[in-house]
Amino acid sequence: METLRWRDGRLELIDQRRLPLEFEYVACDTAAQTADAIRDMVVRGAPAIGCTAAYGVALEAQRHLQAPRAQFDAALEHSFAVLAASRPTAVNLFWAIERMRQCHAQMRGGTTLAEAAALLELARQIAADDVEINRAMGRHGAKLIADGARIMTHCNAGALATAGHGTALGVIRSARDAGKRISVIANETRPYLQGARLTAWELVQENIPVTLATDNMAGHLMQQGRVDVIVVGADRIAANGDTANKIGTYTVAVLAERHRIPFYIAAPLSTIDLAIADGSAIPIEERDPAEVTGFRGLRWAPEGVSVFNPAFDVTPAALISGLITEKGVIERPDAGKIRALFGN
Repeated sequence: METLRWRDGRLELIDQRRLPLEFEYVACDTAAQTADAIRDMVVRGAPAIGCTAAYGVALEAQRHLQAPRAQFDAALEHSFAVLAASRPTAVNLFWAIERMRQCHAQMRGGTTLAEAAALLELARQIAADDVEINRAMGRHGAKLIADGARIMTHCNAGALATAGHGTALGVIRSARDAGKRISVIANETRPYLQGARLTAWELVQENIPVTLATDNMAGHLMQQGRVDVIVVGADRIAANGDTANKIGTYTVAVLAERHRIPFYIAAPLSTIDLAIADGSAIPIEERDPAEVTGFRGLRWAPEGVSVFNPAFDVTPAALISGLITEKGVIERPDAGKIRALFGN
């Protein structure tokens, strides 16, 4: 599936708010519309957010390619700012914006027409690279999955969270493609239900056996010996390996440690933020209380109740069995091993 695509000068995104009941694309014509799509969860998942932001910058360049250089530059600066403000936790967003900013700096001596073309080509390259990176992660991660394994995952780290193939689900797809008989337990992932709505939908489409479980069933399933390995994605990884992922991931990791079940993170190098020493400095997005008090117009909580709705939590590196990247698997990640990934 094409989570995002460039069609007739517009960016089109699968509207993930409507899945699994409806499948449709939302079109974006400006950087501001793209930022709204990221903020409103039309598109989500750290790699997909990064790719979408790159296209958002390209959109603004296309809109102003006939403008005077000063107006063109101002429009791009606005696009960088509005996209950066859309969601705070997924570092791929800022990584992609920085790559587009660097291209802008390099092209400022040329024409706006040439720069707009270069920015669009870079956005396309970022998306194409993401698919290849995910496939490389899948190949590395599949080696960790035994034939017959029962795999638990949390949230959605599949094709819908990337430009294609997926990170955690990419590992699962690659294991299946290698001929391994696997099955998946998808945690529903409260409060936004990405596991129930998106992960389960993706796996059903691919005929990979999947069982949906509520988040508070995870410990019971592990205690009953029904989970062999856990693979999840990530939105930001600190320099020491502490990892921010969808809220509830830390709980799963603690339970995995208690039951001696391997717990893996699958994420590209672009998700690692070397500027943040440890997980305590990762910004945690706080989302709309309405996501907790009800869903799609149905309210189940009383009016006036206070709500706590962080979108992510942080799993300490000590609870992570391995980090699956496009460069291979880093067992028991720490600051030294992560620096070595970047040649530092």
